[in-house]
Amino acid sequence: MSGSFKAAVNGTWQRWRFQWSADDAPVFRWYYRFFYRPKAGSIQSFLDAYSKQTKNFRVIQVGANDGITHDLIHKFIKRDQWQGVLLEPQLAVFARLQQLYHKNRQITPLRAAIGEQDGEASLYKIAFSQARWATGLASFNKEVILQAFASGYVENKALAEGVDIPAAETDRITAESIPVISPATLIEQYHLDHFHLLQIDTEGFDLEVIRLFAAQTTLPDAVIFENAHLDDEQRETARKILDEIGLQCRDFGKDTLAFRPVLQPLVPGA
Repeated sequence: MSGSFKAAVNGTWQRWRFQWSADDAPVFRWYYRFFYRPKAGSIQSFLDAYSKQTKNFRVIQVGANDGITHDLIHKFIKRDQWQGVLLEPQLAVFARLQQLYHKNRQITPLRAAIGEQDGEASLYKIAFSQARWATGLASFNKEVILQAFASGYVENKALAEGVDIPAAETDRITAESIPVISPATLIEQYHLDHFHLLQIDTEGFDLEVIRLFAAQTTLPDAVIFENAHLDDEQRETARKILDEIGLQCRDFGKDTLAFRPVLQPLVPGA
């Protein structure tokens, strides 16, 4: 089976799945309510147990992208009617996030990135594709995208998608001006006096997001961040900051879960 055929089949499946979720189709909700079982020992098994035992679950998601592709929490938001704010700064991707949750009034999609102060910033992203692999690379740090080219990741993904990589860097990478909101404004504006989970996926900016939220008086009971784009020193710094606000850490592959001790019985291997 060729790579292009696999990509076509996967693309069709992803479109169907997206539409079923956006429509709140019974088949979608029933599957996750009655048949879904997370893999034993996975971070999803923690989320599954935590979500089931918690009423009025509230989340802040930073870097939501389209809200469904490679998304750890989407199924639980839909299944258990989570509340909260999902932040995605990229304009085209944000439109899909809005579509996905247009029937879920307890969820607020917000076109913004997190920053120290309210304002605007430049977000670097792939210029020649709007596929999920490309939009998922968007970062405040241009070096993250350059490294994705250097490693061959972009070449492999572009080949599978069937798109050509432009020769000029200016045609490969573009910058989008995006709105920025501070954690303090976010928490106040959306009345998040308490929230259970801070979910972060910001392509290398995760440590800064942790720093910014750790400085607030309103803190989550659990944090999930992507450690893959952090070096050893940054990972250790993230752990230290989380420890200082009373959270323990456990790695699950490219993701790290930080949690309050009261949640330890729900954490695989803790």
